[in-house]
Amino acid sequence: MFKPLELYIGLRYTRAKRRNHFVSFISLTSMLGIALGVTTLITVLSVMNGFEQQLRERILGMVSHATIHGVGDKPEEWQELVRLAEANPRVLGAAPYIQGEVMLTNAGRVGGSLIRGIVPGYEERVADIADKMIAGDLDSLQPGRFGIVLGRDLALLLQVDVGDLVTMVAPEATISVAGVLPRVKRFTVTGIFQSGMYEYDRAVAFVNMDDAAKVFRQPGITGIRLKFDDLMAAPWLARQVAAALPGYYSVRDWTVQHYNFFRAVRTEKTVMFVILTLIVAVAAFNIVSTLVMVVTDKQADIAILRTLGISPGSIMGIFMVQGAIIGIIGTALGVACGIALALNVETIVPFIERMAGVQFLPGDVYPISDMPSDLRSQDVVRVAGIALLLSLLATLYPAWRASRTAPAEALRYE
Repeated sequence: MFKPLELYIGLRYTRAKRRNHFVSFISLTSMLGIALGVTTLITVLSVMNGFEQQLRERILGMVSHATIHGVGDKPEEWQELVRLAEANPRVLGAAPYIQGEVMLTNAGRVGGSLIRGIVPGYEERVADIADKMIAGDLDSLQPGRFGIVLGRDLALLLQVDVGDLVTMVAPEATISVAGVLPRVKRFTVTGIFQSGMYEYDRAVAFVNMDDAAKVFRQPGITGIRLKFDDLMAAPWLARQVAAALPGYYSVRDWTVQHYNFFRAVRTEKTVMFVILTLIVAVAAFNIVSTLVMVVTDKQADIAILRTLGISPGSIMGIFMVQGAIIGIIGTALGVACGIALALNVETIVPFIERMAGVQFLPGDVYPISDMPSDLRSQDVVRVAGIALLLSLLATLYPAWRASRTAPAEALRYE
């Protein structure tokens, strides 16, 4: 810890007017550079956190926390598996499903779709699709009525609304006296949902599980979707459920199914952090230049202090205080601006988009069309800590150089 003398003189040097105005300009530039780097880091990390959180919520709102595979063909078998899975107190719900790929057509317009046959009462236990309905409702999918719930973008592609008919063409062919014919069935649109994920809104559709079984001629089900009380505990809970099931069943959790995707998001966040930290490093390097020029400007003052008995260590401490103050003020400004920007990104970005007439994240290109932000205190502390550390390290060489000033040599021409 510095003595009060070093702190006092360091503060005086920071506030004092310099003979060389260029040194003052470089000091201000260094401070603003650190502030800009810290602001950018906090804002970008908050946006990356927001993206990761939104992607996780939206993806897992459509998919399950875990899925049981290897279910047999008999209905009573999946019902027993659902009962066994829900016997675990941490399993909030279990829902059977049938899944397949089809083509949907209407008046010459064609769209590929991933059909998921569900039982509405069970499905609402594992997914929040009912909360994402913008027209109709999920309970309209009753067996034998051949109703279908489409994603918003798929409905726009087919130009259909609730009550309209669409034709489903399944890839499984039917062999008849006329030859090999595709399997075709008419469905009535009973609802439209919007998940906020373009790839789901553009391709996914829901029908009743019994109707899907008839179209695909599938006696059994594809699997059973599970929802746990703790999303992050899914790997451990999936193993618990698998151990409680009889026979040969596999239980895959969401971290396995979407591991590469979320790993890529985390890797991108880390790379962005490293790259943007270089902004702070460059600004900290400017502190080196600033203090070197300050040391040159204060040669006579340093010499006088040395003749008065100030030790080289105290001289070093004086200039470390001066550099640290530049880093502290720059970091504080950056933290304040970064927090303010991160908390208002969702307001600022739409305003800029309206003013510029552009959309930064088109929904047909990116999975999320808005700019979410999730400010986390640990990110703020980490960024501020790195900025302060780099600022302090930047003071070492100039302070060491000042401590080696020879009084006689510095005062020779004064």
